[in-house]
Amino acid sequence: MISRESRILSWVLCVHLAGIYLFTKGFLLTRLALPDRSADTCTSLATHKKAVLLVIDALRFDFIAEHPPEPASPFHHNTLTLPRELTAAHPDRSFIFNSYSDPPTTTLQRLKGITTGSLPTFADAGENFGGSAIHEDSIMHQLNAAGRKIAFAGDDTWLALFPDAFQPNMTFAFDSFNVEDLHTVDQGVIDNILPLMRHHRDSWHFAIGHGLGVDHAGHRVGPDHPVLKEKLEQMNTFLHDVVAAMDDDTLLIMLGDHGMDKLGNHGGESVLETMSALWIYSKVPLSLPKYAIPEAILPVITFPGTPVPHRYVQQIDLLPTISLLLGLPIPFNNLGTVIPEVFNRDSDGSSLQKAMELNAAQIRRYLDAYRSSSSGKELDAAWHDFSLAWDGINATEGNHRLIALDNFTRLALSACRILWAQFNVFLMGAGLAVISLSIVAGWALYSKLRDIMDAEWEKWVDDRVWWSFSASAVGSALGYLMHVVLHEYLDGVTMHQTMIFAAAISSSFVMITTTRPTITLKSIKSLPIFLILHTLCFASNSFTVWEDRIVLFFLISSIVPSVITGFTAPTSRLRYRILGFSALFAICVRLMAMSTVCREEQHPYCTVTFYVSESSSAPPLTALLLALPVAIAVPRVVRRILEISKSDSGLAATFIPLLFAPSLIAGTMVWMLEWVDSAQALGDMGDILRVTRTILARTTVAVMLIGGLSVWWTSPVCLAISKSQAGEASTQEKTEVTVLGFANAFGSPYLMFWLIFFSIVWLMTQLAGQIVLGLSSIALLSYLEIIDSVRDVHSLNNAFTSPNASPQLTNTNPNHDLSFSEIVPLALLTTHTYYDVFLPSSHVSIAINTFGSFFLGALALPLIVLWNLPPLPLSPSRPRPNALRAGLAISLYFAVLAFGAAACGAVLRRHLMVWKIFAPRYLGAGCGLLVVDVGVLVGVGVGVGRVGAEIGRVFGRVRGVDGSN
Repeated sequence: MISRESRILSWVLCVHLAGIYLFTKGFLLTRLALPDRSADTCTSLATHKKAVLLVIDALRFDFIAEHPPEPASPFHHNTLTLPRELTAAHPDRSFIFNSYSDPPTTTLQRLKGITTGSLPTFADAGENFGGSAIHEDSIMHQLNAAGRKIAFAGDDTWLALFPDAFQPNMTFAFDSFNVEDLHTVDQGVIDNILPLMRHHRDSWHFAIGHGLGVDHAGHRVGPDHPVLKEKLEQMNTFLHDVVAAMDDDTLLIMLGDHGMDKLGNHGGESVLETMSALWIYSKVPLSLPKYAIPEAILPVITFPGTPVPHRYVQQIDLLPTISLLLGLPIPFNNLGTVIPEVFNRDSDGSSLQKAMELNAAQIRRYLDAYRSSSSGKELDAAWHDFSLAWDGINATEGNHRLIALDNFTRLALSACRILWAQFNVFLMGAGLAVISLSIVAGWALYSKLRDIMDAEWEKWVDDRVWWSFSASAVGSALGYLMHVVLHEYLDGVTMHQTMIFAAAISSSFVMITTTRPTITLKSIKSLPIFLILHTLCFASNSFTVWEDRIVLFFLISSIVPSVITGFTAPTSRLRYRILGFSALFAICVRLMAMSTVCREEQHPYCTVTFYVSESSSAPPLTALLLALPVAIAVPRVVRRILEISKSDSGLAATFIPLLFAPSLIAGTMVWMLEWVDSAQALGDMGDILRVTRTILARTTVAVMLIGGLSVWWTSPVCLAISKSQAGEASTQEKTEVTVLGFANAFGSPYLMFWLIFFSIVWLMTQLAGQIVLGLSSIALLSYLEIIDSVRDVHSLNNAFTSPNASPQLTNTNPNHDLSFSEIVPLALLTTHTYYDVFLPSSHVSIAINTFGSFFLGALALPLIVLWNLPPLPLSPSRPRPNALRAGLAISLYFAVLAFGAAACGAVLRRHLMVWKIFAPRYLGAGCGLLVVDVGVLVGVGVGVGRVGAEIGRVFGRVRGVDGSN
C-alpha cells in the first residue's frame, strides 16, 4: 500500500511537473516544419551523378590543413593533412571552407541542418539522445524521389532521422553513444564505404560515411592528446583511399558536423564548437577562375590563434550547393545560400547567377508559405525588409545583382534566426501560475504539519490528498470545457495543455484553502534570506554565470548561526562538538570549491582544475593520487561518526566493510582503468582494459542495487541488543536489556539506505568528482552532528529556564519543531556539489552524474529529522510527520529557485544572453526540482517508512514503547 507521505509527495511532484511542462512549452518553442516539397529540377547546373558525403564528427576547422604544418605553424598540431596535389595544384577542383555550425552543436541538430538547410532550435538539443524521424523536405527525400539509391555506414543517428531512406543491403549502422569505443564506428565506415566505391560503383548514387572516432577521442582525452592525432591520421589515410577510388562522376564532400571546445566537448555556441571544417573535391573542374566573383559574397574569418583569414560559409550552405550539383531541387525549407566558388564556370558568371536566382526563388517560396501558415505572424515584423531586399534584386544587374541575391538570402537567414525565438505568452504565464501556486501550497502544507498532533496527522493528510486529487479531476473537466469555448482566444494552446493547467490550478487552490496555515510574525521573520538572494541572482546574467561562487559564499555563511550557538553552548562538550564539526564542514566545502570546470564567460578569472588542463579531459595528478585514498577514507569516516552514538553495529557492521567500502574502491578503479586505457600506459591492452572496466562497473551496480537493497530491506537496523539477569539470588531476578545504538536508532539505518545510492553516483563520477563527492559526504555528516548539537543546546537552555527543569533535562525535546533554516545549508550543499562534479558521456551516467547531487541531497534530507533520534516511549512512527515536513521544505526551496529562473527567463527573453545563460539555467532549475521531488519521494516514502516499521517491530515488545505503526 502506498504510504500517506508518498501520496502527498506524489501530488507535489505532479503539480511541479505540470508547471514546468507548461512553461517549457511556451518558452522553448520549436520551429514549424512545413510539409511542402520542392519540385523544380534544374539539370543544367548539374556536374555529377554521384556523391560521397563523409562526416568526420567534431572535425574542427583547425584539424584540417592543405599541407603538413611547419613547426611554428599556428595550426593545431593534430591535423588531417590534405595532399598538395588535391588542393593547391588544383584550385578549380578543391575547396576548403571554415563552416559555421548553428548551435546547439549536437550531432542530431547538425544533421538536420545539413540535410534540410533549416535552423535548429534550442529545445531540439534534448533530442540528441534519440531523435525522431525528419518529415520535412530534405536531400534524402529528394534523392529518393529522383530514384537515387543511398548507401550508408556509420553513426546510427542517421537511421533515427531517415528510417526508410537507405538501401537495406547497403546500410551499416553502428552505436553512436559508446564514447569509450574509438574505433568500431570508424572501422565500420572504412570497411563498408571503400568496397562500395571500388567494386559496386553502379549500385549507389549517394554514399554517406559518418565516423565518430575523432569526436569520441575529444570527449575522452581532449583535442591535444596523441590519441586524437592517431584518429586524424586514420581518417587521413581513409580520405586518400576514398579519393583514389573516386571516378569522374563522383563528388566528394568531407565535413565536420560541429567542432569541439578546448576540453573536447561540444553542444554550445563557442567559437571552437561552431567552427567546423568543410572540404569539397571533384576530379573534374568545378570552376573557371576567369570570372572574378564579387568579394562581398565571399566573406572570410580568422580562426582563433591563426593570423591568416580563411573563406567562411554557413554549414547549411552545403545543402543548396550539392542539390544543384546533383541536379536535384533545393529542399523546400532551406535557408542556406549556394557556395559561389563551385558555380563559377562561365566567363560572365551566368551559371553562378542562375544558381543564386534558383536559391533565392526557393527561399522566397518558403517565406511565402511560412507566412501563410498558422505561425505566419512570426514573420510580420521582418516582412517589410524581406520585400525591400526582394525588390532590390530586380533593380540591379551584373555583379550588383549577385550581391543583391546574396543580401536577400542572408537577410532571410539572419531574420529567421531572430524571429524563431518567439514565445507563447499564454503557456509561459500558465506555467508560472502553476509553479507559484504550488509554492504557496507547499508552504501551507509545511507550516500546517507543524501544528498537527501525532494522532491526527494521518487522517489530516488523507483528507488533503483526497480533496486535491478530486479537485484535479474536476479541474481537468472544466479545462476541457474552457478550451472548447475559448479555443479561438488561446493562440497556440492545445486541449491537453488547458486541461493540465486547470487541473493543477484547481488542486493547488483546494490544497491551500483546506490547509489554511496560521500566519504569525515569527513565520514572517523566518523567511530564508539565502533562498531569496539565491533566487534574485537569476535576474542578472553575471550573477548567474558566477552562481557557483555565490553558492559557496551562501553555504559557508549559512552555518554562522550554528557557530555563534557553539560559542554560547552551556557545556564544553557541546561547544567543542559544534565548533569542531563546523570547522570540518567549512574545510570540506572550501576544498570542494577547488575543483572547477570553467564556463566560457568566466575566463580569464577561472582556471580548470577538474581536468589536467583546459584542452584535456584527463584527470589531474592530484585526482589520480587522492581518489583512492578518499575512497578508502569515506567508509572509515562514516563508521567513526556512527561510533559516536554506538550505531556502528548491526547492519552497519557488515554493510560498510563488506559492501559500501568495496563499492567505492571499485568505482574508483573503474576510472583508474579508464585513465590507463586513454593514456595507453600499458601499451596495446585497450580491449582488455575496456572489458575489465565494464565488468567491474556492472558488477558494482548489481551488487549495490540488488544485494545492498536486499540486505537493507531485510534488516535495516544498526543495533546490538543483549540481555542479562540482574539481582541477588534471594531476590527475584530481573532481565536487563542493553541496546547499543539506541540513541540513533532511526538515523543510522537510514544512512545505510542513503549510502547505497551514494555508491552508484560515485561510480558514475570521474576521479576529481569522486573526491568532491567524498568531501560532500563528510560535510553532510558534519552538518548532521552540528544540527544535533545545536538542538541539544536549545533544549538545555529551555530546560534551565523552565520551572519544571527535571523532566526537561531527561527529555531533550525529540519531537522538535523543524526549522526551515536547518534545510537551507543542505540545499546549498546539494547545489555546491552539482557545480563541482562534472559529467562523463553516456546515457545513464549523464542522467545520474548531472542530477545525482540533487537526488542525493533530497534523499539525505530525512537524516536531519532522524539523526540521533531514539525510540523513546512514543510511537516509533512519530518521525514521519517531521520527515514529510523536511521533504516539503527542500522541495519548496528548489521550487522557488525554479520559479525564479523561469520568471527571470520570461522577463529577459529578449536579452542577448537568453539562450546562452538564462534558458540553460531554467532548464537546470526545472530538472533539478523534479529530481529533488523524486529523491524526497524515495527517501520519505520508502526509506523512512521502512526504517519506522522495523524499529516498531524491534521495540514493539519492549515495555514502555508503543510499537504500533
